[in-house]
Amino acid sequence: MSRVRVVNLGLPKSGTTTFNKALAASGLTVADHRIRPRQTPDRALHGVFVGDLMYRGYFGSGDPLAFFEGFDAISETSVMRRGVNFWPQTDFGLIEALRERHPDLRFVATRRPTADICASMAGWSNMLDRLPVYEIPGLPRGYGREEDERARWIDAHYAFLARIFAGSDAYLELDVAAQDAAERLSAHLGLEIAWWGRANARRETAG
Repeated sequence: MSRVRVVNLGLPKSGTTTFNKALAASGLTVADHRIRPRQTPDRALHGVFVGDLMYRGYFGSGDPLAFFEGFDAISETSVMRRGVNFWPQTDFGLIEALRERHPDLRFVATRRPTADICASMAGWSNMLDRLPVYEIPGLPRGYGREEDERARWIDAHYAFLARIFAGSDAYLELDVAAQDAAERLSAHLGLEIAWWGRANARRETAG
């Protein structure tokens, strides 16, 4: 039985690394983007992307958390690199399976102002080259290089989450830059948050 207590449904560059660092500093074992060898003795999981594992569980047994024994939280679910392309945070069926299989599970969607997420995506490695190449839910192949395209996609994603979680206290959209972000997250999880700040600041592409 999975012990995962919270899953972040935020998009990349929305504050997922800050969320990961905060939960790890607060004593949780966090799956962030991919599984690190130090996190599990199961060699078959070493280096596997979180999104891949969630879909293996979802289509294998109906439980997206089937392979997350030993983890308390998931901070970033998506991956888009080297032909691997998974976006669980955009998938209604997978999210519903999480809610049905794990009724006590808490959900967070880390968020920053849309313009800031767009700018971070533009400045992070070769992300603007990759976005238009992949088929991403809500952002088909050929779109994502232009800021207005990314902004429309980002806003639609958070509107989608707000719609499906309407009226549910299991969901928190978290502005990671808000002064009370740590307090809101602490109240949502029933956990004292030992650290909050800014992690993984934008790395400008050289050249």
